[in-house]
Amino acid sequence: MGRHHHGIGADLAWAALKGDPDLTGRITYAGPPGLLPARLPVMSLARSTVAVCALAAAELAAARDGGPVPAVRVDDGAVATAFVSERHLRVDGRAPSSFAPLSRFWRTADGWVRTHANYPHHRARLLRGLGLPADCGAGEVAAELAGRRAEEIQETVYSAGGLAVAARTPEEWAAHKQGVAVSAHPLLMLDTVGAGAPPRTLPAVAGGPLLPAAGLRVLDLTRVIAGPVATRTLALLGADVLRIDAPRLPESQDAHSDTGFGKRSALLDLGSRSGRATFDELLAGADVVVTGYRPHALDRFGLAPEALAERRPGLVVARLSAWGADGPWGGRRGFDSLVQVATGIAAVEADADGTPGALPAQALDHGTGYLLAAAVLRALTEQSRTGGSFLATLALAHTARWLVHGLPGAADATGEAYAGEPYDAEPYAAGAYDEEAFLRETGSPQGRLRYALPPVAFDGGPATWSTPPGRCGADAPVWR
Repeated sequence: MGRHHHGIGADLAWAALKGDPDLTGRITYAGPPGLLPARLPVMSLARSTVAVCALAAAELAAARDGGPVPAVRVDDGAVATAFVSERHLRVDGRAPSSFAPLSRFWRTADGWVRTHANYPHHRARLLRGLGLPADCGAGEVAAELAGRRAEEIQETVYSAGGLAVAARTPEEWAAHKQGVAVSAHPLLMLDTVGAGAPPRTLPAVAGGPLLPAAGLRVLDLTRVIAGPVATRTLALLGADVLRIDAPRLPESQDAHSDTGFGKRSALLDLGSRSGRATFDELLAGADVVVTGYRPHALDRFGLAPEALAERRPGLVVARLSAWGADGPWGGRRGFDSLVQVATGIAAVEADADGTPGALPAQALDHGTGYLLAAAVLRALTEQSRTGGSFLATLALAHTARWLVHGLPGAADATGEAYAGEPYDAEPYAAGAYDEEAFLRETGSPQGRLRYALPPVAFDGGPATWSTPPGRCGADAPVWR
């Protein structure tokens, strides 16, 4: 594969990360065509986000060791496998639970709505918002929604704390107030924040694989897929990653068994005095804080980016949300599947009968995760040169806009295709892609795990995770 064909998306993402444009020449691409087939250029999104993440890792390794930036290798087979890592996971041969029965598309009186009810508290709020009994099934929900308008369902469920989104076309999303707010921002933002701090000193990494994040401590306050994919990648690259969850909302063990490689996981109640004191101790030793909650949801705990940078000068703060930091939906919860529906992706990928479709992977989650890790790595490199505290801001909706409008090969709102990088959505040739080549097994506290190998690869870098995931919430909230 030539770089001319496959490097344009990486060039765009690297520019958003404020990287040296000459460095993208260090990336080479390989692998079979036609993976993650879709009408939208999903493989281009996947390939580009992994490429810039690997390049940011290689750049930081060079900054630490003083040598040239290592060559980066992007294998489409490894990327496509990793982008559905949660589907490949097996625990003693058992496939993890995926979408719950009430997480699906529903036909309404005027279109379609999608709900998300994978967590018990979201299921309860959905049913309460619809005025349905807690024990009702999909048939009763379908009958209720069939007579109501999609927009009314969306707002009623949201007001009850649940998750439902009306399906829109790209044109309808572009005219929506949140779509307008999203369009006012770039793919991602990476800027300094707070008062200045001296340049970060990172000792050279001695012996073994190049681990550009070695010696760095990362507080991981993220959930589900996107944020945990980012911090899983930082753990791959040598960081000491400590995941923090609230005792009342622990992550599912299956989710953690996919994204918890290389991390430790602790429970901490930030609403309690002792929990806050423990967090303050952790923050005093942290280099990076990654958050994946709604904008301002953590502010009451003193965890706004500006407050964090003031308390810990030189910190890198990376924040992730579903809909972006502003606009009428800025404070709303959201998941990849719901962002696909709102932004018109489900309409573009619809079946022949008009039933909304879905991407072949939760590509907004995974793609944003690799971009988030790349932003942290780029911030660390910049800090080694200029000092300062940094803030990276990303959102699933911004990544969705990039997929629909920004990547070469994407369809614009009128359905026309952009001129630029071609992509192949035809099924790959029989035998050209063997997913088993990118899967491995290991023992773990949960049992025998089958997992996907990391797609982030550069010369001298790590080939796989340092340790398998442990039990979610079972570790002490202390640094090693």
